[in-house]
Amino acid sequence: MVETSYALYLAITIGITIWVARTLSKNGEIFLTECFGHDAQLARSTNHLLVVGFYLVNIGFITLTLSLGAEPHTVPEAIRFLSGKVGLAVVVLGGMHFFNMGAIAHFGRKVNRWLSDQQARMA
Repeated sequence: MVETSYALYLAITIGITIWVARTLSKNGEIFLTECFGHDAQLARSTNHLLVVGFYLVNIGFITLTLSLGAEPHTVPEAIRFLSGKVGLAVVVLGGMHFFNMGAIAHFGRKVNRWLSDQQARMA
């Protein structure tokens, strides 16, 4: 039961992490392009760096939390184990997403102001 629970935990959380990273990467590039003054190359590069960081932090968190808590020995314990650990991983994924969106929006506003200032100086 213990090994099965650990394997399911890793499969579920790493699968969710990959799905979320791909979804955010695919749909986030448009947002990043807008934030970075329509600089598509900067947006793609930033998007890739965010995905790499996202994987590193989340997979690190997932593997670190693997050893926390009591090992499940019965089916009900395994269900509680999985729901608690998967739920925590999903909350952390969501929190990271909102943190990243806020940071990018904040940084994007600064870049847009800087670009506007540059354009005003050139005019």
